Amino acid sequence: MVTVLAWWAAARFIPVPANWLALVAVAVALIVTIGGIRPSTVVARESGVKDPGFVVIDEVAGQMIALIAVPLHWKYLLASFILFRGFDITKPFPLRRLEKLPEGTGIMMDDVGAGLYALVLLHIWLHFVAH
Repeated sequence: MVTVLAWWAAARFIPVPANWLALVAVAVALIVTIGGIRPSTVVARESGVKDPGFVVIDEVAGQMIALIAVPLHWKYLLASFILFRGFDITKPFPLRRLEKLPEGTGIMMDDVGAGLYALVLLHIWLHFVAH
């Protein structure tokens, strides 16, 4: 939820042209995803836990992906959050397999996949249902 609120605040109060917001979201998601692999690996190795629950950079990356090109309206931001968390918790195929990738890559990629699932479903909803 912190990622959603931070994105909303940044998008509203940092002077970025509206037509650039999707590109900024993509850039942030890529930076967080790529930047999170190494630290996640280090924490997993040092803690002895394959996917430590206290590592949250993967959640930030996945949620940022789910926010790409989403209108800055509370109902779409909430839908993005609910969809991402739902996919992250249930891990539909093949997200469970992504978890099995080595170290930080596996920690990050299942959440990246959940973010992609949420992104696709939300944009289908935006295109066909939402007004």
